[in-house]
Amino acid sequence: MADVTSRRRLVAGVKESLRLARNQLSVFSRQVGTRLELKDADLDCLDLIDRAGPLSPTALARLTGVHPATLTGILDRLERGGWIARERAEHDRRAVQIRSLRDRQGELYGLLAGMNRSIEEICAGYSDAELAVVADFLRRTTEAGETAVRDLP
Repeated sequence: MADVTSRRRLVAGVKESLRLARNQLSVFSRQVGTRLELKDADLDCLDLIDRAGPLSPTALARLTGVHPATLTGILDRLERGGWIARERAEHDRRAVQIRSLRDRQGELYGLLAGMNRSIEEICAGYSDAELAVVADFLRRTTEAGETAVRDLP
């Protein structure tokens, strides 16, 4: 019985640590956004555009779960700030593609540098096998989040 109780405590500790990490990362993201004059949703969209772009507004709305009308406001702010460009798609001149612009990326990377250094230092304390487990856990947690979003009523 002690093993079951111990396991429950460990699992509860993992869940609590994820909640605390999510909260702290949210605070960090909000602070970065404030310095760049971007809202949280703007920063999230910019990250998705940077990683998965160029994207259509419809594809971005699907990835973010943001209503298209709300997304239009986000894209307007990002475009005004020089973070993205809206361009006609090559395959269909009626369609629009959104891509990130590199001009301001240095500002963003500068604000993220301290956190990136900290993550590198944390990772240095783990073996390759341990890092593989951590990466697998985070990937699977991300997939669980994606499933949870799809399953919301």
